[in-house]
Amino acid sequence: MSSECQGKDTWPELLGAQGTVAEATIERENSLVDAQIVLEGTIVTADFRCDRVRVWVNTDGIVTRVPSIG
Repeated sequence: MSSECQGKDTWPELLGAQGTVAEATIERENSLVDAQIVLEGTIVTADFRCDRVRVWVNTDGIVTRVPSIG
């Protein structure tokens, strides 16, 4: 767990899950974060934020990276 962020900070168990299910699970398990579904290949900012979890998905909506705070 990151020392500067509160609550659960990674969800390895969601790798391979449906993105929408992962989004709901993350927000249920850590109410301090906003989970955002992002399509692989999308350009995003590189800033670190304790209130954001990016849920990277493929074109089928399947999680392709372990979701984590950042």
